[in-house]
Amino acid sequence: MFYCEEALMNTKTMNTKTHNTKTQHRNTSAGFTLVELLIVMSVILILMTLAIPATQMVIRHGNETSAANSVRMLVSSENTYNSQFPAHGFSCSLLAMGGKPGEPPTPDSAQLIADDLASGFKAGYKFAITNCVKTTNNNVDHVESYQVTAVPSSVGHSGNRGFCADENGVIHFDPKGGTNCTELLQ
Repeated sequence: MFYCEEALMNTKTMNTKTHNTKTQHRNTSAGFTLVELLIVMSVILILMTLAIPATQMVIRHGNETSAANSVRMLVSSENTYNSQFPAHGFSCSLLAMGGKPGEPPTPDSAQLIADDLASGFKAGYKFAITNCVKTTNNNVDHVESYQVTAVPSSVGHSGNRGFCADENGVIHFDPKGGTNCTELLQ
């Protein structure tokens, strides 16, 4: 009988040791170590370092595309303005090409472009109508030529190139982001 009691006690001791070992092992594998978390954070930071410049490049390219298309639209709107108000010729003001819908179009509120473009700022670019050549007949200015310009609000951040077009509709760009547009936009 003594032998049976000793075997029973050994079994209880082994079960307790096994139970304690399992409990200890379970506690250590329940979470991540600080080193593992730091490694994961480092990998995430490296991926962000690679992704952010690429994202900014895509945004700049999108802003440039929007600016070039807006310049095209402004040239088209200038031609429409010239057709609607032949006594005035072209418009020399973005505000005059905008206007409030619901009212009849006038030379000072032609309603040809959206409000954001009429304000002069759109998608990181500043738009202007410059170099207007005017003649005055009977106290009415007749604009014979103009230049539409679009320059980045922040060169290198919102865009890299400046865009220009005149009444002929040919768009040129300045690779330095200014209004010295010498290169033809393809």
